[in-house]
Amino acid sequence: MSADAGDTVRQSILDELQRQAGNSEGALRVQPGSDRVEINGPVDLDDLVMVVMGSLAGGP
Repeated sequence: MSADAGDTVRQSILDELQRQAGNSEGALRVQPGSDRVEINGPVDLDDLVMVVMGSLAGGP
């Protein structure tokens, strides 16, 4: 995987986690750092996988 693809997947994961946190009414908290992310709460894994797969396929 190229560095650009890795950056795309990384950003897609962070965006999806933050989307889920925004919709969780406080049940999920996400604190991104420079090379790590702290996640507290439930994550919808199916939604996360779909976002990663879409980013690898070149989708939005």
